[in-house]
Amino acid sequence: MSENAKQASKGSDVDERLAALLSNAGAVRAVASAIEGTIGPKGLNCMLVDRFGDVTITNDGSAILDKIDLTHPASRMIIRTAKAQDAEVGDGTTTATVIASALVTEGTNHIARGVPVTKVIEGIQTGASAAASFIESQARQVNGFDDLLLYQTARISARGHNDLADLTVSAAKLVGKEKLLDPAFRLADAVVAKEGADNEVFAGLIIDKERANAQMPRSVEDVKVLVVDDAVEPEEIEEEALATESGFARYLALQAEFRENIKRAVALGVGFVVAAKSIDDASEEVFTDAGVLAVRRVSARDIARIVEHTGARPIKRSGLKKDAAELEKFLGHCGRVYEDERLGHIRIVGGSGKPAATILVGAATQEVKEERERIARDAASSVQSALLSGVVPGGGAIELAAARKVGELRCGVRGMAAYGVDCVCEALKRPIMQIVANAGFNPLEKVEDAAAAQSNADSAALAIDCDTGEVADMLQLGVTDPVRVKLYALKAAAEVAEAVLRINVIIRKRDEGEAAR
Repeated sequence: MSENAKQASKGSDVDERLAALLSNAGAVRAVASAIEGTIGPKGLNCMLVDRFGDVTITNDGSAILDKIDLTHPASRMIIRTAKAQDAEVGDGTTTATVIASALVTEGTNHIARGVPVTKVIEGIQTGASAAASFIESQARQVNGFDDLLLYQTARISARGHNDLADLTVSAAKLVGKEKLLDPAFRLADAVVAKEGADNEVFAGLIIDKERANAQMPRSVEDVKVLVVDDAVEPEEIEEEALATESGFARYLALQAEFRENIKRAVALGVGFVVAAKSIDDASEEVFTDAGVLAVRRVSARDIARIVEHTGARPIKRSGLKKDAAELEKFLGHCGRVYEDERLGHIRIVGGSGKPAATILVGAATQEVKEERERIARDAASSVQSALLSGVVPGGGAIELAAARKVGELRCGVRGMAAYGVDCVCEALKRPIMQIVANAGFNPLEKVEDAAAAQSNADSAALAIDCDTGEVADMLQLGVTDPVRVKLYALKAAAEVAEAVLRINVIIRKRDEGEAAR
């Protein structure tokens, strides 16, 4: 091959790699542009319309990304990262997406100018690690449920809805710090929204179910609780077997045996029965005659909450064959169970297990209900994260301060990795720039004002007041965010940016069906 041909081939490979990178960067930027207008106190809403014309109006980044229709692989990578952020800490998805988009954009620009991908990634890793260490060093611990920092954090996450901030902090008090520190517990799961309801923190559980039938009692008190993680009905017999005389006889025997099992449970004092699946007519009749309140088709999440609160142990329908003494060990207890007919749900109070709290959020319409539920979940997640990890100044202040810290680090970074550090510096400025832009101010001017003020005062709490456009102390304004949310957003953004920048070529996979043939 001639020298010219080799050069042409090399140039073609470079062009292909750059085309793949530019395609991915554009897709990531498209995702960020869909939600960046929602960030900050002046952020606007997004209207999502499905193919049936149903509308969802929200400024919750997680909700938008969950419903947005995108096909590009890089877009899906960003969306999966945002979902992971939401699943882990319950908030900060928009921040993570905005930072990730900026990292990819800046990294792509440097790579297009000839900086090796590995050096850009090395610098991003160095800068992100330094930024995370700085953010951790600025943490302010929350001293109990009455600490003003906790309420302020809830209010910011609740987008200024003071009533929802009050609800989430009150619920946290009821649950207690020990349970909030449990990694398996999520306070956000305690949020229930209902049309026509009044805001309320309920010291117990609310299950969005009704009695199995209207003849059952609306309320039972001081009762044992039976949780059947299965259908409450006899084992099924195949139709072929049922057509035979012996098969039909076995069917009748199973029916009679199961009915006796149900009566044995009721005789133990069971007054509330929870079924994961259906309840057959015969069992329902026994429950009704005995004054038992039963609910069916209860979700796995609600069953787990009921088990924890009442101290019951889930049992399969085959376990109902156990003798009375053995079955007794599976029963829980609660002070009262009753149905709220107006709102159409069951309330469980005074369980013998762990304390529980439910945040009941009221709303006028279905659309408003869904949005208020999302906001309350964000606030609940932030309250729990703040108690776990402390808080830092919000409003983009801590990211801007971290950018300055990373900028100081750049001087000590040798070689082209310094360009990757630059990427982190620019990306950390993106949240405050977008917050300021959404408030209607010039982001270039205002962010430089804030950076200069931080440097002069040696303070990581200074940012822009979105009402006045002036530099202000976010801690004094009550604008705080959980450390855990910030750290996870930075970590997730850096990881997905690295994954996108490493992509060398995009190849369409062969259909698995074709491969099999």
